[in-house]
Amino acid sequence: MRKWPRASAATRPSAARAGRRSRSRWPSSEARPGRVVLVDCLTLWLADAAFAGLDPAAETARLCGAIAALKGPAVFVSNEVGAGIVPETKLGRDFRDWQGRLNQEVARACDGVVLVAAGLPLLLKPAAAPQFQLD
Repeated sequence: MRKWPRASAATRPSAARAGRRSRSRWPSSEARPGRVVLVDCLTLWLADAAFAGLDPAAETARLCGAIAALKGPAVFVSNEVGAGIVPETKLGRDFRDWQGRLNQEVARACDGVVLVAAGLPLLLKPAAAPQFQLD
């Protein structure tokens, strides 16, 4: 069985805030030709950044800059928040808006975007199939 290296997205904002490993290098330091990076999930990443007191817009811009620098294929998983109910609290509404903006900006930064609904992939932004092989 293949052992996938793991890094918790939830620790990244806190580490960056404490001056440890720079989030500006993540995930670009992990993705390289022949290696696929799976980032699951951006919603938890955003929540940790927001509750760590980091600016969601600045963190989103930093992440999109890292996406542009990727040297290998990456898959980003995120929750769709715009099709549900309107949250009751201000914090809930703010988070929904931050998440929606994050999804838009990441989609803009990525070569391809697929929305999966009811288990069916809906191609929103077509891209060429990446060339890689999993060991």
